[in-house]
Amino acid sequence: MFTRKIGIDLGTANTIVFTPKRGFIINEPTIVALSVPDNTVLAVGREAKEMIGRTPDDIKSYRPLREGVIADYYITKAMLKYFIANAIGSFNILKPDVVISAPAGITPTERRAIINAAKEAGAREAYIVREPILAALGAGIPINARSGSMIVNIGGGTGEVAVISLGGIVSWASVRIAGDKFDASIIDYIKKKYSIAIGEQTAENIKIEIGSALSLKNKMTYTVRGRNLISGLPKDILISSNEIAEAINPHLLEIAASIQQVFNETPPELVADVMEKGIILSGGSAQILNLAEFFKRILGVNAYVAEDPLFCVAKGSGIILSHLDMYKRTLLNKR
Repeated sequence: MFTRKIGIDLGTANTIVFTPKRGFIINEPTIVALSVPDNTVLAVGREAKEMIGRTPDDIKSYRPLREGVIADYYITKAMLKYFIANAIGSFNILKPDVVISAPAGITPTERRAIINAAKEAGAREAYIVREPILAALGAGIPINARSGSMIVNIGGGTGEVAVISLGGIVSWASVRIAGDKFDASIIDYIKKKYSIAIGEQTAENIKIEIGSALSLKNKMTYTVRGRNLISGLPKDILISSNEIAEAINPHLLEIAASIQQVFNETPPELVADVMEKGIILSGGSAQILNLAEFFKRILGVNAYVAEDPLFCVAKGSGIILSHLDMYKRTLLNKR
């Protein structure tokens, strides 16, 4: 099958690949496992994630993106090569055009790094589109309308807030607080309260299973197995969803403050539009229970979670790909 166009949601935590004819074909962790002595790639994605915390010293697992941007060029290029090759197939000699998501606050240097890595990984042309635009498209927001809409995209590395009108971003804010910080806060909370050490994957599982933005009357519980920092021996504890709400609350308040900041910088007419329509939440971390209700209580504005929030950015890239010639003149930037 000849695939000439690929959309890549290059996230800090997960990478999702979309092609116009086949839809979502890849959804894997943004992780690469390397053999340290010869610096060769051993595994990418889900297979690499399964190696975290389970490998000898000569095998290391890396997250090549930090807070939405490239932290390691070589590893990012290897990962993109893997995903592009899987998308186009081994017998496709035609290089594809690739649309890649990037944070709203990406610098020209970071933009060039992503474009160069994509081209060296096998792309014919690479186009960078800011995540809030893609998330809004994927959430079904009419971005070309005269009225304003607010999208809050909370992924693994960054939380981005943007008011969009007439096809562009009117005001925005980006905070380096998202799913990874939530995981870290859960690790710290359990360490301080119970003197138990747990790993990143365990913290992520806790967040997925019982994570809540608000305390619940009927709280959920989860059995956590970790290492007792006093005895050094394994120990099981029972943790509740209300404790997770307490652990991640400071980070959620910071995201709420960034939303308030965007409101302060938005023209009053567009603020009125957002008040009428409500705030749309997207990104993997938008799936945390009661997150929309949390923002509604803090900000006094209705909030809604988009359908399939994890896939909004990838869906948006699919819409861009379907009208690539039109968007080349407006949203896309090859420089």
